[in-house]
Amino acid sequence: MKREQSGFTLIELVMVIVILGVLAAVALPKFVAVDDDAKQAAVNGIAGSLSSASAINYASRKANAANGNAVTNCTDVANSLQGGVLPTGYVITSLAVAAGNTEVNCVLTANGKTAKFTATGIL
Repeated sequence: MKREQSGFTLIELVMVIVILGVLAAVALPKFVAVDDDAKQAAVNGIAGSLSSASAINYASRKANAANGNAVTNCTDVANSLQGGVLPTGYVITSLAVAAGNTEVNCVLTANGKTAKFTATGIL
């Protein structure tokens, strides 16, 4: 009585390993690029928060001068955030903002990435 063997041949196993290697070589650069995209998205998110905080601060202060805080420099916008502090590692480039309906494009930097946000000056 002859027993029939079942399983994969060595050639079939080698071919599967080669195919997996090719797929890994193609997919790896896409995963590496995700890291840079995530860092840029984080900076863009904080910049959007700063723009919103500046607009809300302006409207609040315009309605009642006792509310909000004065904005005469791009760095002053961070005080308008909830908690009044930028996350660690984020830096706003200092740029003067004239008071009264004046909007300036400010620059936020972190992790080698930059994003612009709008600051509205008010006393």
